[in-house]
Amino acid sequence: MTPDERARRSAHAMWAKDTASQKMGMRIESVGPGQAVLSMEVMPHHLNGNGTCHGGFIFTLADSAFAFACNSYNAVTVGQECQITYLTPGQAGERLTATAIEQAKPGRSGVYDVTVTGEDGRKVALMRGLSRTIKGQHFDEHASRDEVVPSKENNDA
Repeated sequence: MTPDERARRSAHAMWAKDTASQKMGMRIESVGPGQAVLSMEVMPHHLNGNGTCHGGFIFTLADSAFAFACNSYNAVTVGQECQITYLTPGQAGERLTATAIEQAKPGRSGVYDVTVTGEDGRKVALMRGLSRTIKGQHFDEHASRDEVVPSKENNDA
């Protein structure tokens, strides 16, 4: 199994149980070893009292991208700490994209940077997530199965 296949199968296994990301309307754009890109359209129920995307939803999008990136090695990994800086507001109707990239992975700890951008390419937020690998795997690497990979067209696969 290649590292890319492992990352895709891990994402598929996680996505099947990730009702939070699904219900928020997120979709997986891409996933690879130590990286993930997720997106979400800002809907009316995501808006705050100022008429822009609530920071909690932006954080959740960034956190989900972080989760798929740090779990891409088929080892159950949890968030240990996250810090986010909001730069510009997310606007109603636009698609926000969160790109998570691994910066370091010494042992069971990991450091990931996530950039959330708007449709026009502007930076909406920057997040740094620290992860910790715990016991468990997302799937049995030795079991045979037809791979179904979540895609932006079929995230419920």
